[in-house]
Amino acid sequence: MQNLLTLISNPAAPTLTDDIVAVYVSQLEDVSAVTWLSEGVAVDILFDGGLDAAKASLTPDLLNEDFDFGFQVAATRVKKLLVADMDSTIIQCECIDELADFAGLKKEVSAITEAAMQGHLDFEQTLRDRVALLVGMDEGVLERTYKERVKLMPGAVTLIKTMNANGANTVLVSGGFTYFTSRIAAITGFQTNRANVLDIKDGKLTGKVIPPIVDSHTKRDSLLEFKALAGLSDDDIMAVGDGANDIPMIQEAGVGIAYHGKTAVTEAANISLRHADLTALLYLQGYSDTDFVTE
Repeated sequence: MQNLLTLISNPAAPTLTDDIVAVYVSQLEDVSAVTWLSEGVAVDILFDGGLDAAKASLTPDLLNEDFDFGFQVAATRVKKLLVADMDSTIIQCECIDELADFAGLKKEVSAITEAAMQGHLDFEQTLRDRVALLVGMDEGVLERTYKERVKLMPGAVTLIKTMNANGANTVLVSGGFTYFTSRIAAITGFQTNRANVLDIKDGKLTGKVIPPIVDSHTKRDSLLEFKALAGLSDDDIMAVGDGANDIPMIQEAGVGIAYHGKTAVTEAANISLRHADLTALLYLQGYSDTDFVTE
């Protein structure tokens, strides 16, 4: 069985060289091919040696590098389903923190968000508590937050459009709010989006979320739902997120990815991305720059 070590750097500041690749090639057993997916950015090293042994041996050194890496079985690298978190994964902010900023409460709310994402606090209860602080906020602040604060992560559009073009299903499931997921899905191409619904009456936030709450169970259940609908195996599925409520779906996927993740998520994931942008998820599947779809 052939295995892969893929090395991936940040496309905005490529760091990979032939010399670096040679260092790791020399430490792998039975290397059969070295293929650049993007010059200086991403490279595949195909080898026939043991996957677990290679991972255990090379990971300590790889963690000290300024690029990311992923070990995989070559035959199952291409995915047919992607389930992704939104806040701090597909977009660069936590929407509820930015909403709170307009109420002068960002510091307080951000601290709760961080604790919840680290897994130190119950997500559902903290969500209710944070939304309660927004009671009376004009719904127009939602649009202002989206226009002024919500920015896509680099590579987000390319990731989703390329996977869609190659027949994969792409699903956005967020513990945030449908106001934002619906808009992010529209501009990136996610085929399905799910999130919490803010209760709004007479143009004002009531400080409540309309049940049911979208939480870690919803994320995992959504993955299992789309897996069953398409008759997929675990190997067909990739999940990506950054917070503790992403762990169940990350562990359920054939390849679970922590994207600039909290400590608990990094420990739970198969692959942790600390340097690269979201196109790394394409390189891990073997797509090269010439395969990317951007429009």
